[in-house]
Amino acid sequence: MTNTSDTISSARAPARAGLLIGVLVLSAFVMILNETILSVALRDLADDLAVPTTTIQWLTSGFLLTMAVVIPVTGFLLERFTPRQVFLFSLSAFSLGTLLCGLAPGFALLLVGRVVQACGTAVMLPLLMTTVMRLVPQHRRGSMMGTISIVIAVAPAIGPTIGGAVLASLGWRWMFWIVLPLSLAALVTGALQLRLESETRKVPLDVPSVLLSAVGFGGVLYGLSVAGEPAGAEPPVPSWALIAVGLVTLVLFVFRQIRLQRRERALLDLRPFTYRGFVVALVLTALLFMCLIGAAAILLPLYLQTVLHTSTLVSGLAVLPGGLVLGLLGRPVGAWFDKVGARPLVIPGAAAMAVSLWLFATLGPGSSLVAVVAIHVLLMAALGLMMTPLMTESLGTLPDHLYSHGSAILSTLQQVAGALGTTVFVTVATLGTAGVPDAAGLRTAFIVAGCIGLAAFAGSWLVRSTRPAQDS
Repeated sequence: MTNTSDTISSARAPARAGLLIGVLVLSAFVMILNETILSVALRDLADDLAVPTTTIQWLTSGFLLTMAVVIPVTGFLLERFTPRQVFLFSLSAFSLGTLLCGLAPGFALLLVGRVVQACGTAVMLPLLMTTVMRLVPQHRRGSMMGTISIVIAVAPAIGPTIGGAVLASLGWRWMFWIVLPLSLAALVTGALQLRLESETRKVPLDVPSVLLSAVGFGGVLYGLSVAGEPAGAEPPVPSWALIAVGLVTLVLFVFRQIRLQRRERALLDLRPFTYRGFVVALVLTALLFMCLIGAAAILLPLYLQTVLHTSTLVSGLAVLPGGLVLGLLGRPVGAWFDKVGARPLVIPGAAAMAVSLWLFATLGPGSSLVAVVAIHVLLMAALGLMMTPLMTESLGTLPDHLYSHGSAILSTLQQVAGALGTTVFVTVATLGTAGVPDAAGLRTAFIVAGCIGLAAFAGSWLVRSTRPAQDS
């Protein structure tokens, strides 16, 4: 019976797999683009909406945090509803959030719109991964993972470029008005084309786990954010108390998942953490995304505009070459991984990442724009060498029945790491200032990023040296 089912599935998949995955990939690209499209507009938004930089950066870190809270729930959604229903919810939420952002009269509604956008984006990532696993034969999943990594990495990498171009010629609201018709077109296309056979079952959603996740991650990251508030802007609750509450709540979340997974009811099954290869790749991926989102997509545009005094258009164009390099490396690196495994790619990639981040720490008011672009290209090339091997390696070490939970953990940690990187780096950069980062603060933040790069290089030597299994 299994062989017959597999034969029918493999016969049907090629005819529709390309179209369906293409719709999902393009939808995910447009949605993930919004993670960082506002990064070059933070200074303008802070002035326009009369809020400090440490507050305005929540338009980015809040987006990422919401995704981290929602992603664990997608396991429930994908079991309870069909892929088509999940897709329609995802694009509908994203489109609604985009509309709210475009109409927002102030910071509060703009943040609400970003949160609604993030709810839709969070659901799309696991849906894309699950669909690839169902439609793509095992011997082609490695190369397809390269395509997915392009979407996950390049969209936030080129977000500042697109945002800078739009901001220079139109205004920050047009960042949303341009995206809205694209998301609506994807919604209509997916509604017409996305027809996947699937079995659904009524599984319980553990609401306490969702609440624990939200309070835990939110407390830690909000505490880190308010720690960088300028003097005189004391939060109602001390930052250390917020962080402590968040950490304690996350511990409770972990204990609850361990108890629930014995009855196969965990919101997020934590058994993938018992596999060494998964843990090593997961930690390195988290460090990578801290630097990709926090340093490359947030700190660098702030440095270009605040220290070098470039326009939003120029700062956006400055990161375009690096984004293109990251995109071009996706498929070739996937092919190299199939031949040599992760270790020969991850170690030199981590070394180059550490070097580039320390080079950023040497920049100052007199640095040339060409040097900035060259260092950014080196950083993006380094991340390109690491991303696809780490993502494929992390999931490849797990048995099939833990793949969905492993992918949820991986997606969650990517977003948490991005939000953590953004919060930590902006907080460090604005310490001792009036909320506006200066050259010294940005240099200190890049030094912190360089230390993270060194930690990633040290950890890269723990990646296993065996080659991936070859299909006969």
